[in-house]
Amino acid sequence: MGSRYDNIPSNTGKAVFVPAQPIITTNGKTGEPTLSICIPTWKDDARALLAGLAKQHGIGACEVLIYDDGSGDRDMTASIQTSLDLIDAPATLITQPENYGRAFARNQLIKAAKADWLLLLDADMLPDSDSFIAAYTNAINASSEPALVAGGFSLDQVEPTRQQRLHAAQSLTSECVPAHIRAREPGLHVFTSNILVHRNVLASVQFDEGYTGWGWEDIDWGLRVAEKFPVKHIENTATHLGLDSDANLVSKYGTSAENFARLARQHPDAVSKMKLYRMARRFQNIPARAAIKTITRSFASLNHALIPIKLRLLSLKLFRAVTYSEVLK
Repeated sequence: MGSRYDNIPSNTGKAVFVPAQPIITTNGKTGEPTLSICIPTWKDDARALLAGLAKQHGIGACEVLIYDDGSGDRDMTASIQTSLDLIDAPATLITQPENYGRAFARNQLIKAAKADWLLLLDADMLPDSDSFIAAYTNAINASSEPALVAGGFSLDQVEPTRQQRLHAAQSLTSECVPAHIRAREPGLHVFTSNILVHRNVLASVQFDEGYTGWGWEDIDWGLRVAEKFPVKHIENTATHLGLDSDANLVSKYGTSAENFARLARQHPDAVSKMKLYRMARRFQNIPARAAIKTITRSFASLNHALIPIKLRLLSLKLFRAVTYSEVLK
């Protein structure tokens, strides 16, 4: 993750963080939106999402904002710029030349948004219904106070490749969860790949930019929001198109330990209820953790038709637990 600090005087006497200046491109359309659709991306081409949004009932009352967090891909930038013209509403691409992480990208989108209600969508999502925007508009009309509304997500419109079977199975098990189940632990089931949120919520509870790289910053944010505002779960899913390959998924989990440890420090009560946390604690008392970590990582990555996917999922869970056990205090 890139960063830049300039020696600009501040009232603390410390260097001030100054992000690189972004490049802003619009489709030239104007209006006063009632909903700002905010899309952070890093190397994920948003063309499929933009094409899907262009078909949505009620898109004319929205604005679309895309924040490219330092992808450095000129071809992708050009394709997104072209796709902006598909949207019958104001649409803007903000291209950041350096990478600062997902929390920073979302905070920048929030600053740029004009509407009181914001819809946060990841670039590799695709609405499952042409009434996706209309359903969120109905939620806005039914809300009498600032709130967060989570629509959930699915794999309905994606065909996983053989190299994506592990991620698909993991998502179906732990992430593609019905609204009535998500509502039991509302803060723990806030996945910022598809959520509607009021500006007052975002002003009061910002994304923690101390979470670097991948993982857990959305859970942290959801838990903090749930302490102050209503968190509602509805059935208004979008498909996660960007399933990771086995290697990428295992790598992401392998590098997310510090973020999980940060989550555990900041939300000890909530995290202590998680099975993953309890498993990690048990591994702290087991010798030969390094060997267990190597074996479980290898087995989770072993993409063979004769190996049941449930065994690979179990290996992935054990790999995550032993990895997290190394950094928990």
